[in-house]
Amino acid sequence: MQTIDWIIILLYLIITMALGIYLSGKASKSMEDFFVSGRSLSWWLAGTSMAATTFSIDTPLYICGVVATRGIAGNWEWWSFGISHVVLIYIFARLWRRSEVVTDAELTELRYSGKMAAILRATKGFLFAVPINCIGIGYAMLAMVKVVSALELWESLGFNVGESGKLWSVIAVSIFVLIYSGFSGLWGVVITDFFQFFLGLFGAFVVAIVAVNHVGGIHELIPAVQKATDIDVLSVIPLTRGEGLFNWRWSDVAGISLSTFSAYLLVQWWSFRRSDGGGEFIQRLVSAKDEAEAEKAAWFFNILHYIIRTWPWILVALVAIVIYPDLDDRELGYPKLMLDFLPPAMLGLVVASLIAAFMSTVSTSINWGASYLTNDLYRRFFAPNATQAQLVLVGRIASVVVTVTGAIAAFFAQDVSTVFRLVIAIGTGPGLVLILRWYWWRINATAELTAMVAGFIIGLTSVIPNLNLFPADFGLRLMIISGLTAIIWISAMYLTPPESEETLTKFYLKVRPAGIGWRKQQEDTGIAPLQNLKLDSLKVVASIFLLFGLMLSIGGFLLLQSFTGWVSLIFAVGGGFWLRHLNKQKIFPMPRPGVS
Repeated sequence: MQTIDWIIILLYLIITMALGIYLSGKASKSMEDFFVSGRSLSWWLAGTSMAATTFSIDTPLYICGVVATRGIAGNWEWWSFGISHVVLIYIFARLWRRSEVVTDAELTELRYSGKMAAILRATKGFLFAVPINCIGIGYAMLAMVKVVSALELWESLGFNVGESGKLWSVIAVSIFVLIYSGFSGLWGVVITDFFQFFLGLFGAFVVAIVAVNHVGGIHELIPAVQKATDIDVLSVIPLTRGEGLFNWRWSDVAGISLSTFSAYLLVQWWSFRRSDGGGEFIQRLVSAKDEAEAEKAAWFFNILHYIIRTWPWILVALVAIVIYPDLDDRELGYPKLMLDFLPPAMLGLVVASLIAAFMSTVSTSINWGASYLTNDLYRRFFAPNATQAQLVLVGRIASVVVTVTGAIAAFFAQDVSTVFRLVIAIGTGPGLVLILRWYWWRINATAELTAMVAGFIIGLTSVIPNLNLFPADFGLRLMIISGLTAIIWISAMYLTPPESEETLTKFYLKVRPAGIGWRKQQEDTGIAPLQNLKLDSLKVVASIFLLFGLMLSIGGFLLLQSFTGWVSLIFAVGGGFWLRHLNKQKIFPMPRPGVS
């Protein structure tokens, strides 16, 4: 890297730090300002921040590794979460905003009561803040360290760090992000996210355009990449057609098995711990100005995350397969392409875009993890009468704890895709409980606690090397984890009493969900739900056609697969017209039970 590249990166860091310090005063007013931006975010700011949170420096590295080892179809590992993210738009976004919680762990003592609810809140707060969150921070930091090493950033500055390069990279990255996020709270995170996201998106498009042009364009890339690998790398859904119109079977050279693909589409999205939103997303939704803003924020996130930025990363991954066929660590294809083919100044901009992507994710994770330690552990169990100034101070101290733990995780991690699968494995199992607790009164605190702990332990056991208790196929493992967890939490639920009528009624009146699971509360209170579950469910189906149709049609045409492109476009147009028709239907207040 040359001097002009470092000047660009330094300017970006100075601007970001200055903005964080400027916003520190706004974040210091109260705990709600520090963790949920005073519940005043606009949809476009909240939605962009949600997208920025999922766009880290690890993402292009992860996709390079996935495409090279499992083909484009391997991306269903994260595409499948699009189903739950569409469900979030119409089913859960408004419910979360009406709950007015600071964290999703806080919801447990709104939905449940007694000692078990307190234990659940403490357990959830700790698990999400420390092991689960810090593993996520760790693999984002690991990706940053890989980029630093691949681009030889220390060497270009004149430092010979040798074998200690990884340690110094982790320390430098941790200190900078800690200062930035600890000063500004969520205000600084979401506002800088807006600029960081579009800078990161710009960098992704630049690398994709330069890389594809280097190999002679898309018409040269497609045949070349298939020759460079033994798997069916180009198929979005690796089916092969036999004799007859309807004689289709799974490809023998597919990068993923049929069972894994089926687990992604049929199990993973509802079984994962983010089935009703996920912590960072919930933090943005409860920070929105109102329910309508929360719903629009969720839609905007889906557009940015799945439709706009999927294919630049995949194109770069395909180019990396062609140019670096013998690369030992496939995840390094992305930074190597940057270093080898980007001119001065442009390289600095793209490196700055990756730093922006990294900072947007890690700063969010630090603030999110600190919110659990502050709101769900310190304030709830140690200092219920703490002043707002004390809570903000504790939030900043908790930010240090979360950052240090994440840095330790980064130091011991080896590759991004393996850690990503670890995150999925330990988070699989409790998702169904999280969905049902909104719509079925019988779900109790014991059921949710059992599902969360059992899923974590079973998932962790499934990825321990050399233990061999689970099948090697990742999809079968997900199904087993989900099945075993379900048996455990259902048994625990029926062996323990339900929540009190007082608690259930209080929750219903606060959130006012629809469904037959709350019929007794509807009859007892005479208060109608603020949700038309049948209409919202139809909107979900139409939106899935629209979202995935658009995403796959773009990919089909880019990859010169016209059949995939046109079929997907037909689904997208059909879903769009159907959704428009559903949106025109007026939602009248539902009558009180027993009243015609």
